[in-house]
Amino acid sequence: MKFAVRRLINSVFTLFLLILFVFVLIHAAAPNPAALARIYAGNPHAPPSEIDQIIKEYHLDAPLYVQFADYIKDVFTGNWGVDPIYKTQESTLLSHYLAVSLQIVIPGDILAAVIGILSGAVAAANMGTLKDKSIKAVYLVTWASPPFFVALLLQLVIAYYLGLLPPNGTVNPLLKTPPSYTPFPMLNALIAGDWPYFFSAVRHAVLPSISIAVITFGLFTRVTRGSMLDAMESDYTKLALAKGLTKNYVVYRVALRNSLIPVITLLALFFGYSVAGAVIVEDIYHYLGIGYFITQAIESLDYIAVLDFTIIIGIAVIVANFVADVLYAVLDPRVKLA
Repeated sequence: MKFAVRRLINSVFTLFLLILFVFVLIHAAAPNPAALARIYAGNPHAPPSEIDQIIKEYHLDAPLYVQFADYIKDVFTGNWGVDPIYKTQESTLLSHYLAVSLQIVIPGDILAAVIGILSGAVAAANMGTLKDKSIKAVYLVTWASPPFFVALLLQLVIAYYLGLLPPNGTVNPLLKTPPSYTPFPMLNALIAGDWPYFFSAVRHAVLPSISIAVITFGLFTRVTRGSMLDAMESDYTKLALAKGLTKNYVVYRVALRNSLIPVITLLALFFGYSVAGAVIVEDIYHYLGIGYFITQAIESLDYIAVLDFTIIIGIAVIVANFVADVLYAVLDPRVKLA
C-alpha cells in the first residue's frame, strides 16, 4: 500500500510538471491573444467582434497562471471543453483518433514482442554462432535506423514494388463508414457485419503495424537474449541438464519461461511510449490516428488539443510504469513492493 501511495503521489506531481511545461512553452511561442483568437476562429480576417468573443471565452487575455489554473480545474472536473479548431468536444476527438492509433499500436507491439522473444531465445541458445551474430546484426540495424527510414523502406518495397498492401490511408475512401458503436472503426465494421470495410481497414493497418514491430523488436530481442543467458547459467538450469533433460527442452521450456519476466514488464512499459512514438509512422502512411491529429494541432497552434494530448500520453506512460513495477513484483516473488 505504501508503495502504491508513493507512486501515485510521484505520478500526479510528474503529470503536473509536464502540463505546466507544455502550457508555458506553447504560450511563449504564440503570446498574442488576438493572433491565437484568429487561429481559433479559423479565419485570419475574422471580425473584431468574433475575436473579442473568442478571447473572452478562452480567457486568452488573462495572466498565464490564471489560464493554467482554469485549465487544471477543468481537467480534473472532466470538462475538456470544445476544440476551437474542429468545433467538437475535445474528448470526442481524442477518443476517436486515439482508438484509430491503437488499431496499429497494439498489433505492432504484440508482433514486436513475439519476434523479439523468439529471436532472442534462438540467439541465446546458439550464443557465439552464426545464428547469434546474424540476429544481433539484424536487430542492431533496425533499432539504430531512423523510424521514418524503416517505414519508407517497407512502404516502397511492400506497397509500391510488390503491391501487396495499400501504401497509405486508414481505409478505402470509397467505402461507407459503418455505424459508430465504439471508438474503434474496425470493431464497428465487425459488429455491423460490414466485411468490405473491415477487411479494407485491416489491410491498411497491416503495413504500419509491421513498421512499428520492425522498429521496436530489437529491444525485446536484446532483453530476452540477455535474460536467457543469465537463466542458462543458473543452478536450476544446470540441474535440469544434469537430470538428463534435452538441451532444447531446458532452453525453450525452463530457461525461456523464467526469462520472460523482464520481457513482460518491458511490454507493459513500452506500450505507453508506443502511442506517442506512432506519430512518425502515421505521418509516413497518412494513417489518420492520434499522430495526424496532434500534427494538425501543432501546426494550427491548437493549444487545447496539444495540452489534452500531453495529458493522455503522460497518463499512459505513468500508468504503464506503475503496471510494469507491479507486474515485475507479481511475477518475481523475490521483488517486494516496499
